[in-house]
Amino acid sequence: MFKRKIYSKLLAWKRDSEGKTALLVEGARRVGKSTVVEEFAKNEYRSYILVDFSQAPRDVHRLFDDVSDLNYLFLQLQLRYQVQLYERESLIILDEVQLCPRARQAIKALVADGRYDYIETGSLISIRRNTKDILIPSEEQKVQMRPMDFEEFRWACGDESTIPLLQSAFSTGAGLGDELNRKLMRDFRLYMLVGGMPQAVDSYLITNNLRAVDDVKRTIISLYEEDFHKISPTGALSMLFDAIPAQLANKSSRFHVSSVLANRQASGIMEELAELRESKTVLVAYHANDPNVGMSSSIDLEKFKLYLADTGLFVTLMFKDADFTQNVVYEKLLADKLPVNLGMVYENAVAQELTAQGHGLFYHTWRKEGSTHNYEIDFILSEGKKICPVEVKASRYKTHVSLDNFCEKFSSRVGRQFLVYTKDMRNDGAVTCVPTYMVRFL
Repeated sequence: MFKRKIYSKLLAWKRDSEGKTALLVEGARRVGKSTVVEEFAKNEYRSYILVDFSQAPRDVHRLFDDVSDLNYLFLQLQLRYQVQLYERESLIILDEVQLCPRARQAIKALVADGRYDYIETGSLISIRRNTKDILIPSEEQKVQMRPMDFEEFRWACGDESTIPLLQSAFSTGAGLGDELNRKLMRDFRLYMLVGGMPQAVDSYLITNNLRAVDDVKRTIISLYEEDFHKISPTGALSMLFDAIPAQLANKSSRFHVSSVLANRQASGIMEELAELRESKTVLVAYHANDPNVGMSSSIDLEKFKLYLADTGLFVTLMFKDADFTQNVVYEKLLADKLPVNLGMVYENAVAQELTAQGHGLFYHTWRKEGSTHNYEIDFILSEGKKICPVEVKASRYKTHVSLDNFCEKFSSRVGRQFLVYTKDMRNDGAVTCVPTYMVRFL
């Protein structure tokens, strides 16, 4: 099993909760939820039972319809799974719990009983569709599990020293030199191509073959699209998902819904957008109409951009209907010759890294004076009482016209300002230019 950061969160929950709450681990399919939770159970408990509702027979599902007799429930589970449970020393894992809403509702009674600990895992959990007929337990804590970030990817490659050293370098503002920067950018570009889905990372480490990795990612995308069709038989969710690369390539100030779904506008797809967001397969960046601390209070819900939660999947989705050999991103990105029109791969990678560090995604656009074109700040972060604008460049170019204009327009609100690009760290006046692999420290 790959080393994952969420493991420390599971340990903290076990220590702090002491059985008073259950933990719901949410995340997209194939991000490794079941694997890490089962490893946690093996290492931290005397025994455990894993109930996988995607495979469990109907009689197991029915056990949770009536939890008035917990002695009977626990006896049945122990006999069926041939595992003995020990009071305060055992864990029951309810895997893919969205497929058995009554099991999720039963958490209230199970936690109140206090004999065992409980962890739920869920993918594509929809509050409206999967919980409309049940009582959501207040005894349930939630934690998000996302694809592997760059540091976890480096761990998988056997490197646990680079990121802490980069943190020190970022803190001092010292450049690393062109040669080392090129090496680190190669490492980050490889991460962008492989992505953070554990199955894809495992394929890369075993085969060292990006075609094999691409095959894995295509399978994952197909699984997502099958799930989308189950939720939305009209195909609307799949079409919105598939259109993400093309929409970002258009350099538009928003996701144009009408170009994907005929005769529909952003105001009419709020339910579909919520479903995509709940699936954890996409990241939503909202337009901040009045960028300031507490940006969520000034967002336009009908003006947004979509990114994939995993940049590796984004690379594959861009050429989903073509053969691997026609996906020019692999060759061009490895050679550091990515065309300008494919620069949104970097933008997606930055969105993924910022999200992994707990940042919300907000952007801002405004009309250039005397022009029909817009200025745009790709991401805006909050830092204390100030905001930090971030402009992303998919190249070595260090011009930052949008950043300069934004800082002039909102001068009293702006703190640090960043240009994310592919060259070494340096300062350009008030702008801190950072290589893409340092985004995690912003």
